[in-house]
Amino acid sequence: MSQTPASPARRASPVRYVALAAAAVAIAIAGYFAFGSSQHVPDATFTLLSSQKLSTADLKGKVYLVNFWATDCETCIKEMPQMVDTYNRFKGRGLEFVAVAMKYDAPMYVVNYAQTRQLPFKVAMDDGSAAKAFGNVQMTPTTFVVDKNGTILKRYVGEPQFAELDQLLQKALGSA
Repeated sequence: MSQTPASPARRASPVRYVALAAAAVAIAIAGYFAFGSSQHVPDATFTLLSSQKLSTADLKGKVYLVNFWATDCETCIKEMPQMVDTYNRFKGRGLEFVAVAMKYDAPMYVVNYAQTRQLPFKVAMDDGSAAKAFGNVQMTPTTFVVDKNGTILKRYVGEPQFAELDQLLQKALGSA
């Protein structure tokens, strides 16, 4: 009786399963850290249009939104009136808001937009460092909701679902 040797594919099979399992674990760990619900706000400093500096450390203890936007972004311009409305409805309960114009946006366009629209919240010009600190933000609009403990509760890429955002802010701000 002759025995047939095991095919090379069958011998490699256990190694492939171990490699696939290791890859799956690595992806799961990376996903947890990238998208986990307890991601902490990065250390970042914003330069406001007034030239004043504002850091995420300055905002500790407050609920706030950081909205990366650009004057040439149609979705940003479309959502801005709703962002103003959201801020106006929640500012009395302690909501802070920083609208961060992207590095490539012309400062004169940002200043003009902020003045003509009478934006009621803080507007900053990014030198690229804030976008990088917040996970290399490149898509606009991108909005982060941060709670009093500095935990990022939600990241919206594109226009937020405003009903969901309202519920999230109500919960984060408490019943004050």
